[in-house]
Amino acid sequence: MAFGDSLTAGLGLSAQETYPALLRELLKQDGYDYEVVNSGVSGDTSAGGVRRIDWALDGDVRFLILELGANDFMRGQPVAETKKNLAQIIDRAQSKNAKVLLAGMLAPTNAGREYEEQIRNMFTDLAREKDVTLIPFLLESVGGVESLNQQDGIHPNAAGTKLVAETVYKYLKPMLDASR
Repeated sequence: MAFGDSLTAGLGLSAQETYPALLRELLKQDGYDYEVVNSGVSGDTSAGGVRRIDWALDGDVRFLILELGANDFMRGQPVAETKKNLAQIIDRAQSKNAKVLLAGMLAPTNAGREYEEQIRNMFTDLAREKDVTLIPFLLESVGGVESLNQQDGIHPNAAGTKLVAETVYKYLKPMLDASR
């Protein structure tokens, strides 16, 4: 299950162009038979994720790709609050025996060095504390590259989303192999 905000939902893209849909194709190419559920909600925050995680985990969720926090940071929410919310989501997923892949984000460019450092450290610390795999930056190779983003400069376009799917798969594949 891909659980996140507009970056997961695929704002401005067709359903087939979202990273969860492209991830499903990558899995299929390598012989993995997993359904990939897109549980992305545009505009969602970590607090919103806490409110909806229980019903999202209803069923046989083996892996949870957790991508939340960007909207928190764009609104200047305290990093400690985001960390607490993400920790709750991870705890609930792990209580259902789902393995978690945490997608890290970076601060908005105008956030200041201290806030940027807090965010970077928060994802690293959370992954270590909860013993989950971390993608250091979900938008690796995409963030800030004009040709790979929509006009808003925030959301990947179809070409950028392909790279996001490849980034996620690079971190997810070892988790899948270890669970065989």
